[in-house]
Amino acid sequence: MGIQGLTSFIKANSHIYRDVQFRDSRLVVDGRNLPFHLYCSASLEQTYGGDYAAFADLIERFVKALRGCGIQPYVVLDGGDDHTDKKLETKKQRAEALIQAAHEKSLGKQTKENILPLMCISLFRRTLVRLEVPVALSFSEADQEVAALASEWQCPVLSKDSDFYIFDLPAGLLPIPHFQWEVAAQRGYVPCKKYTASSFCSFYNIQRRVLPAFAALAGNDYVKLRDMGVTLHVRAHEKTRSGYLEALLRWLRGFQEPQEALVASLRLMGEVSRQKEAEVLQRLSVGMEEYQLPPSALGRFFTDGTVPPFPPEDQALVPDWFRLPFTEGRLNKAILNVLRLRRVRLPAVVEHKDLPSSHLTSRPIRQVMYGLLLVFLALGQKTIHICVALSVPLHQAELSQRVRVLTEVLEVVPSCFQGVEPHLRLLVAVICYWMQNASPTPHQHLLQALLLGLVTTHTIQHVDELLSDVCVVALQVENTDATPSLDQDVAHAFNQWQSCVMFSMQLNQLLGVPLPEPQVTNSIIKSVWVKLSSDGSCTSRTKTRRQRRQTRVETECW
Repeated sequence: MGIQGLTSFIKANSHIYRDVQFRDSRLVVDGRNLPFHLYCSASLEQTYGGDYAAFADLIERFVKALRGCGIQPYVVLDGGDDHTDKKLETKKQRAEALIQAAHEKSLGKQTKENILPLMCISLFRRTLVRLEVPVALSFSEADQEVAALASEWQCPVLSKDSDFYIFDLPAGLLPIPHFQWEVAAQRGYVPCKKYTASSFCSFYNIQRRVLPAFAALAGNDYVKLRDMGVTLHVRAHEKTRSGYLEALLRWLRGFQEPQEALVASLRLMGEVSRQKEAEVLQRLSVGMEEYQLPPSALGRFFTDGTVPPFPPEDQALVPDWFRLPFTEGRLNKAILNVLRLRRVRLPAVVEHKDLPSSHLTSRPIRQVMYGLLLVFLALGQKTIHICVALSVPLHQAELSQRVRVLTEVLEVVPSCFQGVEPHLRLLVAVICYWMQNASPTPHQHLLQALLLGLVTTHTIQHVDELLSDVCVVALQVENTDATPSLDQDVAHAFNQWQSCVMFSMQLNQLLGVPLPEPQVTNSIIKSVWVKLSSDGSCTSRTKTRRQRRQTRVETECW
């Protein structure tokens, strides 16, 4: 997201950038952009469930490359959505685009939109923690915190979000697409391009203070004049997005202060009512204010472990004991959205849009999670029973109580864990739940494939590695007369399983991890390629990661 067309506009005027050899420095990393860029630029699989093991390897190589150049990354991930819902319409439009792209990918079509597999961001954070890279969740969207932290530390930001072209960053922005970390080992530094707002303003001869007004008038995530039924009439040499942005910059040369420019822009909108003028001016002001940097909330957390307080508007909604596990990323950001907005956006999965959402199967798991969060609101008989079982705040409950909650939600009894290693118990429970609740009931061969993945790769100690081993199951039906292709029904069942795994892990985290979370023990593993042959039997063979699978994903809003 960000400012439409600005990245391409600056790319066409690349002399604004300065070539640098980056080394021996702190680096504040936009944790939303980096995993997306790494996964997609490596062309890892999106359609059939994701290449999680290859992605973990990629993250490790990235971190190793930076450390070899004396670069210390600090990664900031998005927290909850803004309590004012300023970006709600933008997020809805984005969700609609992803749903359509997911549908097209399920049909084998190429799309401009990229869709990360369900557990990529979770894997990204866990891998960073394992590699001892400092990582934290912001209490809101990360852009302002990333910029504030970089400003405080006088170090650059690594991102591809065009909003960072507007922030006042003393050490500048290193755009991810120009960050050549792959050659760092040979050179001892990372060749990259550096952008500074002062260079941009100098080139276009506008005041630095006016740059946020340019962002608001150009249209960012908070304000889009077209959506408000307003057009800004500036004299452009060409009727393109780049032509419009250049004309807007020329017009802004006559202003010293941003608010002055916003008021003057009303005269470029033709005849609009006084009421509409007031509305537009208010929205533009809000869109501009997002580039004002508050003091960093995470600086001391990274340096001495001081956990920042929740924003004032959250303090009555969120218990204080949430702060540390949330900031450390041990609680999913969806939890804060439940408490703050009473709403959660579910991630998109690649599957046919005429099918019911894969997330429907995991809905009872989420309902219990929501019930526990919202002061044990009654969301059905099961939730009431669980709330009685806990009867005390989650963080004070006995381990046996928390285990009981999780096993009841997943509809298993403790005896099912006999003979199962601790790090696999959550996965076994999820498989049991999925077989009872998925619709239609998963084929026996798919169950065999999942169990075969567990048995054959018994050294696997992380769900992401298991997913990498069995993702391909959903994907190909062997047919000697045709090229292997996506089996929609099997893929749908497998998506339901991934959704159940993801939300069960979130519930497990909320309960203080009563069942051990699987841990990564090896980054390079062989995969089990399970194929459903034309006669319906299951066979297996080992292949390396790059020769494997994928699934599908879809979106649902609450």
